Amino acid sequence: MLRADAVAADIRKICEEALTHRFYSVCVGGGWVRLAREMLSGTGVKVCAVVGFPLGATATRAKAFEASAALDDGAAEIDMVLPIGKLIDGDAEAVERDISAVVQAVQGGALVKVILETSLLSDDRKREGCRIAEAAGADFVQTSTGYGLSGATEADIRLLRETVSPAMGIKASGGIRTRQAAEALLAAGAGRIGTSTLLIQ
Repeated sequence: MLRADAVAADIRKICEEALTHRFYSVCVGGGWVRLAREMLSGTGVKVCAVVGFPLGATATRAKAFEASAALDDGAAEIDMVLPIGKLIDGDAEAVERDISAVVQAVQGGALVKVILETSLLSDDRKREGCRIAEAAGADFVQTSTGYGLSGATEADIRLLRETVSPAMGIKASGGIRTRQAAEALLAAGAGRIGTSTLLIQ
């Protein structure tokens, strides 16, 4: 539930759906982490918070603070958007510093997933983003915010899976609206599906 107009009732609803259908986690903006954690405490359903979302252009120190605050409020996972423009520019050092700052801010207290926004990147930049994310200590790479030009594709999932080590997770997200699409992305190599649609039919 990452809409700008999301209200408390929306957060409560997705928490209830997660409990009913035994979803792995709910993903919310940082300002909603505490409410989600209150609803899900002790249930086994995790809370994921987005950082630098959806543009990735936030100052690195702001991303680190945002991640730390989300951890304090009860997030178990962080979905951060890397600095897309700097990756396109080929500034690998700046991208790695950005991701490392978030990884260090949570100090192992939360998993860190790095959103690449694959629809804006060439294949070479996707591969480079994967390598940087892994080198910086992230746990997953992720396709999309859902706000880019397009969402997850099977081709991108295969490319990401071929690029990172077996220990690195892959999350497919963005534009996944059917069970068939989700299953195809899992078959291509994704280990997680991020969607705002109930895919239970």
